[in-house]
Amino acid sequence: MSDKQGIGTIAVQGGYRPGNGEPRQIPVVQSTTFKYATGDDMGALFDLEASGYFYTRLQNPTNDSVAAKIAELEGGTAAMLTSSGQAANFFAIFNIAGAGDHVVSASSIYGGTYNLFNVTMKRMGISFTFVDPDASLEEISASFRPNTKAVFGETIANPALNVLDIEKFAKAAHDHGVPLIVDNTFPTPIHCRPFEWGADIVTHSTTKYMDGHGVSVGGAIVDSGHFDWNKYADKYPGLTTPDDSYHGITYTECFGLEGAYITKATAQLMRDFGSIQSPQNAFYLNMGLESLHLRMKRHAENGQALAEFLEKHPAVASVEYAGLPSSRYHALAEKYLPDGGCGVVSFRLKGGRAAAQKFMENLKIAAIETHVADARSCVLHPASTTHRQLSDAELEAAGVYNDLIRFSCGIEDPEDLIADVAQALDALNA
Repeated sequence: MSDKQGIGTIAVQGGYRPGNGEPRQIPVVQSTTFKYATGDDMGALFDLEASGYFYTRLQNPTNDSVAAKIAELEGGTAAMLTSSGQAANFFAIFNIAGAGDHVVSASSIYGGTYNLFNVTMKRMGISFTFVDPDASLEEISASFRPNTKAVFGETIANPALNVLDIEKFAKAAHDHGVPLIVDNTFPTPIHCRPFEWGADIVTHSTTKYMDGHGVSVGGAIVDSGHFDWNKYADKYPGLTTPDDSYHGITYTECFGLEGAYITKATAQLMRDFGSIQSPQNAFYLNMGLESLHLRMKRHAENGQALAEFLEKHPAVASVEYAGLPSSRYHALAEKYLPDGGCGVVSFRLKGGRAAAQKFMENLKIAAIETHVADARSCVLHPASTTHRQLSDAELEAAGVYNDLIRFSCGIEDPEDLIADVAQALDALNA
């Protein structure tokens, strides 16, 4: 039997492998604290000199098992769970950037992430330059500054559905000695593994496809273990110089390139911000992961079928789905997403915002929700919900127009989804 297991086997078996007489399913360790025989035993944990658990705000066995599975799925060396995808993206940046630093980000990203970067983290002294994801390498490179610490993008942007040219952004990042952070929420590692294309750190809103059932809010950060922090030691002193809050420990020396980044994020950021995912939510997340490879196939099949239907409908002004040969991202999708992308289709209706609102209200299967990437189909008008804090210019830069609808195909029968959309479109003229 080969040591290299398939992605489906990892989804089912990864992360937790019970020994003789141990629980078959990941146990839910619903405890805030852990008992030790001596104070020295616990002191070694606080000094990061021993492995183990002392307080669930930092680490928990249930969470670590699920994080290990996600790391296996992505092909990374270490991972951690967070309380949400927002927390994951915040930690991923803040772990290596602080007041006075700068980050380059693709402009076409989730509205909540854009607001986190452009408003909240700006107040913390971190500035962001947003670049068109379709910009040339030269244009992206021109946005770097001496204090740039990272580059950020989404594999498939939410909701514009741009496909990120990972290799291009990775080259720009590495040419300037910084890591590329990629939010891989929409394709999941089932359909894209950004580390194989040069990304250094991957984030997820596990609330979406990984959970898949709308029961567990969470996030994850995975490190590839490839970025050489020591090579750019002056740029990343938090990883390469002693940490006074942990008795002078230097993360890259003690944990190597494979573990330094995640250990620092856990030991510092989770300690101080406490954005831990609950063990019960981690348990639910693992249940979703076990069927992820099966569900993603159906999501992508349904997304493709709906996109092809919408492209031919006279009430539809345009459709964005990289699986369509007409999409400007089709070539990138064939490169990075050869087995399919996701179940999310974005399209614009003739008739503008009013038509979009009426269409959604006419649907019978798909529900209007502030959610996406679920087993049940759902629909949203991003300009008036998830992206409503953006100006018209910012909306256009993000590819989110006033008449844009984001339709998230679930795993229902495709014929039923298409019939539901057809009757809702036909009702626009009623």
